[in-house]
Amino acid sequence: MKIKNAGASLRTKDFAFKVKSAGDAGAIEGYASVFGVRDSYNEVVMPGAFADSLAKHTREGTYPLMLWQHNPDEPIGVWNEMSDDGKGLFAKGQLLQGVRRADEALIMLKAGAIQGMSIGYREVDVEPATNGDPRKLLKLDLLEASIVSFPANRRARVDSVKSDGRLSEFAQRLRDGEPPSIREFEDVLREAGIPKAMAVQIASVGYAKAVRSESEGGEAIKSAVSDAIASLRSITKP
Repeated sequence: MKIKNAGASLRTKDFAFKVKSAGDAGAIEGYASVFGVRDSYNEVVMPGAFADSLAKHTREGTYPLMLWQHNPDEPIGVWNEMSDDGKGLFAKGQLLQGVRRADEALIMLKAGAIQGMSIGYREVDVEPATNGDPRKLLKLDLLEASIVSFPANRRARVDSVKSDGRLSEFAQRLRDGEPPSIREFEDVLREAGIPKAMAVQIASVGYAKAVRSESEGGEAIKSAVSDAIASLRSITKP
């Protein structure tokens, strides 16, 4: 089963940015995403995921933004070529010399001090995780691609963004009378770092009971799930 228009919330996904070159003039190029690789969120970006979004940018004469750390107030350059080439999302761009953050990014990229890119996107078409298979991202609306330094708290920040987006999606589906499956909720718990056995128990007992209760609304479920994830994160933190 595929889900169209899976989520309107902005999500981020990090990749090791395999920089093919970082010239003195600020030209950079490399793969921003590699297809078919299961990530720590049990998701796989599928070949062709960016094709429609890039085609729309082409029609409109635009490119996704190049930002520093996803900060819309800190553009650091321009992407002037992006292609969904079957292997991944290949990107060429130009860091703008004289922009402080851009100059700093170039210095760190050339020294190997930072080696990452994180894309900002909205999901358009996804295939839920089933029978141990990862969640497949089939079509994504690519909004920006940031050069990032991968700070120590990166996982917590990204987990929060993704989990909040999934929780909002769950709440809306509950309000619409279409509760997500127990397996889908289990996937959200797994994304939050909950061990598999514990996630199965929570989803099959607590979540299932809440869904069956006619007195529970979407907001109540969202609040309970959010509290559960926060509590379990603290319990399972190494």
